[in-house]
Amino acid sequence: MASNAAVPFWRAAGMTYITYSNICANLVRNCLKEPYKTEALTREKVHFAISKWADGKPEKPTIRSDTTDE
Repeated sequence: MASNAAVPFWRAAGMTYITYSNICANLVRNCLKEPYKTEALTREKVHFAISKWADGKPEKPTIRSDTTDE
């Protein structure tokens, strides 16, 4: 019989670890004082490329920029 006692609270709340860690990181960034807050918020931006593969060859990559907008 499985026990729920060992389940992390983020899992019990129905979150993934990535979602939980993103929430925690956002809270820490918002608690910082200037100029550290502005610096941390600029590092929050993520840029990456996505390439779909067809017939064993990569197609033209798509550049994406994901940021959290509040």
